[in-house]
Amino acid sequence: MQLRLPWLKDRWLLLSLAGLDAAALGLLYNLTYWLRLGTVEGVNRALVVLIGLWLGGSYLLGRYSRRSEAGDAGRGGPPWFSAALVALLLLAVVLAHSWLFRVVDAPTRFRGFLAPMLLAMALVSTGLQQLLRRSNDPGRPWLLVATADELAVLRQELACEPSGGPPVFLWDAELLANADLTAMPPVGALALSDRLSLDDRQLEQFLRLRSQGLVVMSLVNWAEQVLQRVPPELLSREALLRSEGFALLPGRFGWRVKRAGDLMVASLLLLATSPLMAVAGLLIWIEDRGPLLYSQQRSGLYGQSYRVRKLRSMRTDAERQGARWASRGDSRITRVGQWLRRLRLDELPQLLAVLSGEMSLIGPRPERPELEHDLERQIPHYRIRHWLRPGLSGWAQVCYPYGASVADSRMKLAYDLYYLRNANLLLDLLILFKTIRLVAGARGAVPLATAAAISSPDGQTPAGTATALPPWPGARGSGPGRG
Repeated sequence: MQLRLPWLKDRWLLLSLAGLDAAALGLLYNLTYWLRLGTVEGVNRALVVLIGLWLGGSYLLGRYSRRSEAGDAGRGGPPWFSAALVALLLLAVVLAHSWLFRVVDAPTRFRGFLAPMLLAMALVSTGLQQLLRRSNDPGRPWLLVATADELAVLRQELACEPSGGPPVFLWDAELLANADLTAMPPVGALALSDRLSLDDRQLEQFLRLRSQGLVVMSLVNWAEQVLQRVPPELLSREALLRSEGFALLPGRFGWRVKRAGDLMVASLLLLATSPLMAVAGLLIWIEDRGPLLYSQQRSGLYGQSYRVRKLRSMRTDAERQGARWASRGDSRITRVGQWLRRLRLDELPQLLAVLSGEMSLIGPRPERPELEHDLERQIPHYRIRHWLRPGLSGWAQVCYPYGASVADSRMKLAYDLYYLRNANLLLDLLILFKTIRLVAGARGAVPLATAAAISSPDGQTPAGTATALPPWPGARGSGPGRG
C-alpha cells in the first residue's frame, strides 16, 4: 500500500515538543536522583511510567495539538494559560502515580523526590513550549493559481482557517496568458489548478522556476498539506480518475490488515465496554422506560444499506414527523442521551457491526439514505465516501465539530476525501488517539450552534487569510484577486 503522510509534516513541531518533554523529564529524574542519593538511575520502570503519564496527560490537555484543534492550547497561548495547563497536568500525574501505579520506591518518595522534580519539569516544559512555538517559522508564502470558480472555493476554505499560518496569495488563471512568469512575486511555493491549460512557453517558464527551487504542486496536494482536507470542488472527474492515493481498496494487502485490526480491537473493546453499556442501558430505561437500543438504515460500503444499532439517546417519538438534522439544544434528546452523545457511548453497540463486516473502526461516518439523496445532488463527488466501509470514528469526526446541515456535510466530505486519499495504519492510529482525546474531553456529538460559516457576510475573504497579488510585470488586467 502506498504510504502517504501529508499530515505528518504539519505535526513535526508537535512531535518535537513531546520529544523535548520526554528528554527533559528523563534528565530531571536522573539529576534529582543524583542529588538525593548520589547515583544515576538511568531508565527504569518508574521513569517510563512518569514519562507516559506526562506525555499522555499533555496530549489530552491539547499541549501537543495543532492551532485548529485545541484553541489557545494548540497555539501555546499566553504564559499564564500554559502554566494553568501544566498545573492541571501536575495534579493528574501525581494522582495517577499515587493512586494507580505507586512505582517510585521508598528512597524516592513524593515529598523529597517526586514533588521537586515535577515542579522543575513544569517550569522547563512551559519554557520549552513557549520558546519553540514562538520561534517556529509559519512557512514560506504560497501562490495559488486557479480558475475563477476555484478561487471562490479557496476564499471560503481559507476563511475557515485560524490565523498564524503561512501567507497565501491568490491569482486568477486568466492572467497567465500575458504574464511574464520570470518576474514571479516573492513566494516559495506554487500550487496550480488541474484545470489550467499551459502552452509551451508557460510550461518552460514554470520548469525553469522549479529548477531554481520553487516548489510546484497541484491545488489538491496543497489542500492536503495546508488545509488537511480536500474540497470536493477542486477534484474534477478526470483528476479524480488519475488521482494518487485511494490505495485502501478491497482485495489489497492494506485492506486485509485493516480488517484484521478491526476484528481484534473491536473484540477487545466490546469486552471492555460491556459493563458501560449495561449501566447506560439501565439509565435509559430508568429515565423513560423505553427501549434501550435505536436502529435505523444507513448507507454502507458502495452505498449498500444496512441497519445500525445505537444506544437510544432521543425520545421514542423523536421522528414522528420524519427524519431531520439534530440541532444544538435539540428537545428530542433525553438527559441521559446528552451525556451518551458527549462521551460517544451511544456508538458502542456498533462494535457488533464492525465484527460482522458492515463497518470499520475508522472510516467515513455512515449517513441516512433519505438524507443522502439531497446531499448527492448538492455536493459534488459525495458518493465517493462509499468506497470504504463506514467507521465508528473518522478523520472528519476528529477534525470538525458535529455538523447538522448541508454546509457541514460538504465540509465533512472534504475531510473524508482526504482520508480516502491517505488512508493507512499510521493515520488510523492518529485518528484513534484523537478520538480518545475527544471522548476524554466530553466533546462528542454536539451540533454546531449554526451552520459552518465559510465566508464573511460580504462574500470576501477575511483580512489576513488570503491576499490578491498585484499583476505580474507584463500581465494585462485589473488584478487577480477580484475583491
